[in-house]
Amino acid sequence: MRSISLKHLRYFEALARHGHFGRAADASGVSQPALSLQIKELEETIGTSLVERGGRQIALTPLGAAFARRARDILRAVDELGALARASQTPLAGRLGLGVIPTVAPYLLPALVKDLAARHPDLQLRPREAVTAKLLEDLVEGRLDAAIVALPVSEPALVEVPLFEEEFVLVRPAAEVAAPIPTATDLGAMPLLLLEEGHCFRDQAIAYCKPSPTVARDVVQASSVSTLVQMVGAGLGVTLVPEMALAIETRSADVAVARLPPPRPARTIGMAWRKTNPLADHLQRLADAVRNLDRPAQLPVANAS
Repeated sequence: MRSISLKHLRYFEALARHGHFGRAADASGVSQPALSLQIKELEETIGTSLVERGGRQIALTPLGAAFARRARDILRAVDELGALARASQTPLAGRLGLGVIPTVAPYLLPALVKDLAARHPDLQLRPREAVTAKLLEDLVEGRLDAAIVALPVSEPALVEVPLFEEEFVLVRPAAEVAAPIPTATDLGAMPLLLLEEGHCFRDQAIAYCKPSPTVARDVVQASSVSTLVQMVGAGLGVTLVPEMALAIETRSADVAVARLPPPRPARTIGMAWRKTNPLADHLQRLADAVRNLDRPAQLPVANAS
């Protein structure tokens, strides 16, 4: 009789997570027939079905759902055994999965990757860009070692370490450069451009501006800060942008930037990792490296009078 292998568990966990043989195979880096064979072998080994097949999507049997939860626990424990071995080696060495939210990744990662490559040549950094909810899911499930996100995340299983704070800056069409800088109340009545749902920066901007119901229904959405700024340059409205994005995103757009009246909107960027991660000391050193980075030089920004 075959025994259950880690390969069986990893492929089954991928199938349970994606709910689709093709996507699970892509995520696992194997062909769909190879993944299907491993799932079939697993079911034959335990003597019952874990998956209800039919149509494009799959559903787990009641046993399959319980099996998936236990498989995730086992795989996380195995991964942490590997991390325990890595923790005894030279600091910041080996493979390290780091998630970064989209409103930080383009502006922080280039400098971070360059800095770590120079100071820690044995570190194999594997960055992944995704929205906060996906990063936290992958972090808790052990698919990432750490994530750079906006704090707080309020996840009991995670450690949160603040890195730096940054303000949100108003971006409006260049023709409005001499116009009075709006207050938060004024912004709530203006055509506001926001990121799509799922981005924490969108929620933070809405919390500050509190757009009226009429404005909220007509909000123009974008998938990136770059698109937001370009739409402002085209005259579609105004937006708020994280300060670290200004130097890159406004250089080719016909826009004006200004600081809002106090109390200005801001966010705390931090790093999070599992409390049980044996690499905690290494991750603290990584957090220190991010904190000490020379971030992109900021443009001069007019202050509200």
